[in-house]
Parts: sequence; structure tokens; C-alpha cells
Amino acid sequence: MAQKPKIDPHVGRLGYLQALVTEFQETESQVPLPIADAKEQVLANLANFAYDPGNYQYLRQLQVLDLFLDSLSEENETLVKFAIGGLCNLCPDKANKEHILQAGGIPLITNCLSSPNEETVLSAVTTLMYLSSPSTSPHPELTSLPVVQCMLRFSLSANTRLRNLAQIFLEDFCSPSQVAEARSQQAHSALGIPLPKAEAPQQP
Repeated sequence: MAQKPKIDPHVGRLGYLQALVTEFQETESQVPLPIADAKEQVLANLANFAYDPGNYQYLRQLQVLDLFLDSLSEENETLVKFAIGGLCNLCPDKANKEHILQAGGIPLITNCLSSPNEETVLSAVTTLMYLSSPSTSPHPELTSLPVVQCMLRFSLSANTRLRNLAQIFLEDFCSPSQVAEARSQQAHSALGIPLPKAEAPQQP
């Protein structure tokens, strides 16, 4: 079992965050099942610290943004949820946005749109909106055809938060021609990113 980091009360914010990162990395090398719980707890703590702009510099210094990005590829949906939540919390900062974009984070984030977990999807949509803001250089991947098609589907969701976010994304970050093309393509294809709540399989 991973032990809780022993923190000196005088070690400060950077030292505490460093201890969390170290604990997360040390649990990766261990096999027992409870390790998954330990990693989830540490990643949840790091994601919560990402709420505070006062921690941004330390989190960049400790490469926590890369740790979050790496965790998006985990099979454990809970780790993915905390990782995308952490990135979403960090995105209001321009330096953090640029780091995520330069690290090739867009495909990892858009992959989260197909998660069965609604919180993961909500965080992913919000993160894409932050990354699409005018303060960052344009990235066509953010409004690629599959992403716009996905937002069209989400705009029909029963989840009010998801529906509203998707509508804002379509109105504020996509051109009318992009939306029209996505609608046209969707009319001729059954493919696309599924809604986060899976429907019951149809009986043959």
C-alpha cells in the first residue's frame, strides 16, 4: 500500500504538491489492486489544487500538466475523470493553455468526449472551450468535423449542463459553415462520438 506523504507543516505549497506527485509516481510501480484507489485519491487532490491560480506555477514546475495528459490514456475511468477535471481547472491560465496545446493535448481531450462518464465529458467540453478562446493561437483540431458533429449530438442531450455547453460551443467557437457541414455529414452517416449515457442495446 502507498503511504500518505509525510508533510512538514513548514515545507510550503510546493513541497506539499511535490509529495503528492512523488506518491502518485511511486504507486505506479506497485501491482496490488488497492493501488488504483491510491492513485485516484492523489490525482483527485492534484485536480483540486489546480482550482487555485496560486498553484499554477508550482504545478507547471512539477510537470503535473503532463501527468494529467498522460492519465487521459488510462483505462481507469475515474483517473481519466480527475485528470480532465484538473486540466479544465488549469485552462483559464494562458501559459497552461499553451503548454497543453504544444504537448499535443487536443486529441487526448477530444477522446474524452466519448467517455461514458458525464462529468468527464462536461470537463472535456469546457476544456475545449477554454483552449478555443481568442487568447490562444488557432488550432483547427479544436473545431474539426468530428468535434462539431459531437457537439451537435450533445446539444440534443437530456443533460441540461451538457446541452447548454454544446450549444455555447457551436455558437461561439464554430462558424455557421462548420455547423452546416457537420449537420450535412451527420445526415449521411451513423458514425460519430456517442452520447455519454449509453442507450440500452436493442434486441435483435
